[in-house]
Amino acid sequence: MNIFNDFAVRVRGAAERAIGVLPDARIDLSRIVVEPPRDASHGDLATNAAMVLAKPLGQNPRELATRIAAALAADPDVDTAEVAGPGFINLRLTKATWQAALRSLLAEGSRYGRSAAGDGKKINVEYVSANPTGPMHVGHTRGAVFGDALATLLEFAGYTVTREYYINDAGAQVDVLARSAYLRYREALGENIGPMPDGLYPGDYLKPVGEALAKKHGRAFVGKDEAEWLPVVRAATIEAMMELIRSDLALLGVTHEVFYSERSLNDGTHDRVAEAIDWLAGKGLIYEGKLPPPKGQVPEDWEDREQTLFRSSQFGDDVDRPLKKSDGSYTYFASDIAYHYDKYRRGFREMIDVLGADHGGYVKRMQAAVKAITGGEGSLDVKICQLVRLQRAGEPVKMSKRSGDFVTLREVVEEVGRDPIRFMMIYRKNDAPLDFDFAKVTEQSKDNPVFYVQYAHARTASIFRQAKAEMPDLAKDVAALARAPLERLDDPGELALIRRLAEYPRIIEAAAEAHEPHRIAFYLHDLASEFHGHWNRGKELPQLRFINASEPDSTLARLALVHAIKLVLSSGLAILGVSAPEEMR
Repeated sequence: MNIFNDFAVRVRGAAERAIGVLPDARIDLSRIVVEPPRDASHGDLATNAAMVLAKPLGQNPRELATRIAAALAADPDVDTAEVAGPGFINLRLTKATWQAALRSLLAEGSRYGRSAAGDGKKINVEYVSANPTGPMHVGHTRGAVFGDALATLLEFAGYTVTREYYINDAGAQVDVLARSAYLRYREALGENIGPMPDGLYPGDYLKPVGEALAKKHGRAFVGKDEAEWLPVVRAATIEAMMELIRSDLALLGVTHEVFYSERSLNDGTHDRVAEAIDWLAGKGLIYEGKLPPPKGQVPEDWEDREQTLFRSSQFGDDVDRPLKKSDGSYTYFASDIAYHYDKYRRGFREMIDVLGADHGGYVKRMQAAVKAITGGEGSLDVKICQLVRLQRAGEPVKMSKRSGDFVTLREVVEEVGRDPIRFMMIYRKNDAPLDFDFAKVTEQSKDNPVFYVQYAHARTASIFRQAKAEMPDLAKDVAALARAPLERLDDPGELALIRRLAEYPRIIEAAAEAHEPHRIAFYLHDLASEFHGHWNRGKELPQLRFINASEPDSTLARLALVHAIKLVLSSGLAILGVSAPEEMR
């Protein structure tokens, strides 16, 4: 049950009754929303009904709000309906309504919060897509966790999701990687290669690749021209690096259904890039022309020449974009167009790309490309994950992938565990920089959000263990909790917890629509905070304790509330890919 959607229907009905018969009026009731008021003291629900209807009706919003409020006040589940400000309506629901909402939650169980909002629509979420040039480092971790949590959230909201990884295996960087592996191959054969030359990858992670090449090929490539060994070494090295990347991601619980090779876009037999360009050309969106120099200082590599250009400015981009380099090869942008064209032809109308902080300038051109290649049918949302500043006890930890002096994802997981990484990477909006401190994320205190939320779940389990010990004859199974006398839950703190639980389905739908999984982490922290706060009240007010052996009915009702809290905490943590412990030591 989504109480906000339920009351949105009721508010629309009340608005229709308040408006009366206006045969010539065209009224869009879909703009009416019901949400929690910004200030909880104003009521339980708030609606903008009069504010959005007054103008098209040519009526005074406050007068219209008064009539709508009067219609809502007749609803048996509404305690009061009050007009505020220029025409907002605040509703207070009866205690019985909230108690019924809790009973509905208990009936739904682990299904609570799941939504059909996605209506089964296919959506492609591409994330991580790190160059296959080495193990994952902490800079990749944020996009991996964000993309994975977003995919799970969308599934929970009713979408059919495909998790995809784009392997950048066609650029010059993989040739550099292959040359680096070739030196490790020679080293494995006993040659002293000395320090790794500048510009190559010096990390020790390529030594096993060199050893595997030496074992398989012996001295077959020694002294041979690069053209003979490069394709073989490159393919073997990319395969080894992707296996390493999959292994690293598995430590975080991150998996993909599709690994799409950039090299497959133009594999010598099928040129999908040319195919996409030809399709755009057929729509009049490709031309030969010159680009104006960039505003400000002109870069040294800027060329004043005729180029093959895509009319991206026609679709919201700042300028048109080149598709071919001066040597006739395709630009990265041209390959990305072909890749997204292929996504569209695979049936994806909705696409999400999770990119790193250095891709901000790429957003407009890719959104323009998707509009063009899908004929306006497709949409692309690009989520930029800002940098992670890694710290240890407040001191920054430097990373440099080129030098090999970087902190790997595996090292971070081994030191702090999967749960702190996943929760903290989501416990901040993706487009804001994030400080990740090894000491703080493992601290067992309320200042550590992941501990605070997990401890709330462990506390719910502890309450049930305590109830079993103190009241062994009280039936506490799910069926008994479903029959609990919930009318006993009338304390303001108990009702506040029920209201918070009732927000969960709305949070799920809103977070999925906005592609913002951090909203789930924020919600869980708020729920945990209210639960801990109410538990602490019971230490001073014994009548509010969850377990009272002399009051079996009240205890059962409160255990039903605790069970509901446990269900929602477990559900939200599962979306984030974080465990829900039964106890914490």
